[in-house]
Amino acid sequence: MRRFALTFLLALGLATPAQAAISIANDHTAITVKLGQKFVFHSRIENRSARAAGGLVAHLNVVDLTGHTYVDPEDWSTHRTHYLQPIPAGGATTVTWPMNAVNAGTIGLYVAVLPRSGAPVHPATSPTVRLRIQDRKTLNSGGILPLALGIPGALGLLALGVKTARRSRTRS
Repeated sequence: MRRFALTFLLALGLATPAQAAISIANDHTAITVKLGQKFVFHSRIENRSARAAGGLVAHLNVVDLTGHTYVDPEDWSTHRTHYLQPIPAGGATTVTWPMNAVNAGTIGLYVAVLPRSGAPVHPATSPTVRLRIQDRKTLNSGGILPLALGIPGALGLLALGVKTARRSRTRS
C-alpha cells in the first residue's frame, strides 16, 4: 500500500523521485558516553531509485529529549552539514558524524537529507539515535584543584611571612 501511495504521488508530481527513494540508516540506535567524551557515529544514505540522486545535503540535528538539557548544536558537533556527492542509482554513501558530549542528559540525534535547491519536499530522515550522557562528578575537574587550593595557600603563607617580618622589625 505504501509503495502504491508513493508511486501515485510520483505520478502526480507531488514527490521527487530522488527524494522519495532516499533512505538513511545509522550504525547505532543508542549510545552511552561520559560527559566531555568525544565519539562518532555513521549514517548510510542509500539511493534506491533507478536514477542517480544529486544535489543533496545531509544535516545532523541535535534535540533534547527531556526538556532539561541545554542544546546548542554547534557545541555538539562542528561538522553538522555534509554536501553529498551524487549517489548513483542503487548506490550509497556513508557520512561520519564527529560529536562532543557537552552536557549530561538524554539527547536525540537524527539526520535529514534534503535537496540543496530548497525545493519544498519532506526531507528523508533517519531513525533517532538515543544519546545518553552520564554526568561526571569530579573534585579535580580539568586539573584545577591544585591551583584552586595552592593560590590561596600561597597568599596565606605570604601574608603570614609579612606579618612575622613586621613583628620582628617592631621588636628590634
